Amino acid sequence: MTTQSHRLTITELSARADSAVLRVSGELDHNVEQFFLSTLGASVAAGRVHLVLDVTALAFCDSRGLNCLLAIRWLLARRGGLLILAGVGRRLAELLAQTGSTELLPVRRTVAQALADLPEAHRPDWPPHRDDTGAQDQREPVGEG
Repeated sequence: MTTQSHRLTITELSARADSAVLRVSGELDHNVEQFFLSTLGASVAAGRVHLVLDVTALAFCDSRGLNCLLAIRWLLARRGGLLILAGVGRRLAELLAQTGSTELLPVRRTVAQALADLPEAHRPDWPPHRDDTGAQDQREPVGEG
């Protein structure tokens, strides 16, 4: 699954019924706030209670983007789940530290380390499955923002 706005792309890398690894790339700010919240909200509505966000390709995140991350974290926590960030860059790490958000949003260096924080029965396959040709599974786009 890949959903895309003009400045933000969200790609499902691996999933189970109750958890998923999503790559978030581009810019997370007020321009894509509704797109981000509706896309991740749809994932939660589909039954996902644990989300790992691979943010290695997130080029920009401002305070509105941080509020989006905190909103999804709150939604998952109300369902007994977790939001974990993987591959946080220097700028996002500084934003999290300056706002005291590191207590609320766990950060891990890699997706594999983030998945280790989930109970084993809830961990999506990692790395993602590959087909017989060695190519990564291609997911159908769910919609566009």
